[in-house]
Amino acid sequence: MSDFFDALETREPAVRETALLAALPLQVAHAKLASPAFAEILKDVNPAAVTSRAALAGLPVTRKHELLALQLSSRSRGASVFGGFSTAGFGVNLPRVFASPGPIYEPEGTARDYWRMARAIFAAGFRPGELIHNSFSYHFVPAGSMMETGAHALGCTVFPGGTGQTEQQVQAMAELKPAGYIGTPSFLKIIVEKAADMGVALPSLTKAMFGGEAFPPSLRDWFTKRGIAGYQCYATADMGSIAYETSAREGLVLDEGVILEIVRPGTGDPVAEGEVGEVVVTTLNPIYPLIRFGTGDLSAVLPGNCPSGRTNVRIKGWMGRADQTTKIRGMFVHPGQVNTIAKRFPEITKARLVVTGEMANDQMTLKVETACSGPDSLAVKVMEAIRDVTKLRGQVEVVLPGSLPNDGKVIEDARSYQ
Repeated sequence: MSDFFDALETREPAVRETALLAALPLQVAHAKLASPAFAEILKDVNPAAVTSRAALAGLPVTRKHELLALQLSSRSRGASVFGGFSTAGFGVNLPRVFASPGPIYEPEGTARDYWRMARAIFAAGFRPGELIHNSFSYHFVPAGSMMETGAHALGCTVFPGGTGQTEQQVQAMAELKPAGYIGTPSFLKIIVEKAADMGVALPSLTKAMFGGEAFPPSLRDWFTKRGIAGYQCYATADMGSIAYETSAREGLVLDEGVILEIVRPGTGDPVAEGEVGEVVVTTLNPIYPLIRFGTGDLSAVLPGNCPSGRTNVRIKGWMGRADQTTKIRGMFVHPGQVNTIAKRFPEITKARLVVTGEMANDQMTLKVETACSGPDSLAVKVMEAIRDVTKLRGQVEVVLPGSLPNDGKVIEDARSYQ
């Protein structure tokens, strides 16, 4: 049996990029025509011209908080619950609707493997004809359905375990003997520990695919010692599958149905390969055609190909949140403001606002990387820009290129709260 879900996973990178960029203008045109929200967001965009990464980077980023605001505004007017982002209304083409905190409502279309999870499930070791114990939630959020539809597309049978009722979960596993588990790692740990307390063996449980939580190496080792090989997937309720772990365990490989960018937090500007930034994704889903959707998650692109033989781009995985908005002296300062300041000075290559102090004694210092020869003059000008953009006074520290950490932080809150 093949080690790959399909031939798409081993395409030459140039072939994949050509295919994605060929699909991109069609998806932009579809979103602009069929989605009222994107008709407004992309009103000044010529879809036929969006045929390159550079052209894509020129489109607006729609972030989660903006999607929520548009949904809330639309619902308050008695209009679309989806804020005009979905291209389908209730009925035969939209069998389910889910809700994430906000609430943000997400549509589920009728396409086989709508959330594109089968590829990730396959990479975690599952194969057609197996039984999967699915302990993701089946109510409100799409996680349960997301995994079930992917498992069905792979040719697996699913036991919809959902969450809670630990003893019943153990009993079902002992009697049904599933090949593996899909859900959060913390809940499987609870199930395995409960089974040990009950004196019940679960020998069939040899693999798992995890999502929804961090999966550190220490927890991976805990499962390995108990004969369970666990792998991560990175998915969201808006986008479905974005990336997944392979047997190589070196980062997460991108799904074949998305176009990924890593941008500087607070902007839509792509960063250099390897630099940490916000994950921005464009999906080719016709029902929910999100164009340049800012997930709010931080990650970075890894160099080279996956040792598993898959040729798509890899990312490091989840590295924190990109929304670093911070309240300083009673006023909110946003990452976008820091980037606005930096862009006023071409000699600045990177900037990081560090907030220190205690309680009502906030101090902020903008550290800027530059190779210019006149740092004192630059510092004075940057201080003026800080005041102009944020309405707050701040200090400036000029540092050499490469001095600031590569962690995606534009604003670092280093205040003492003791």
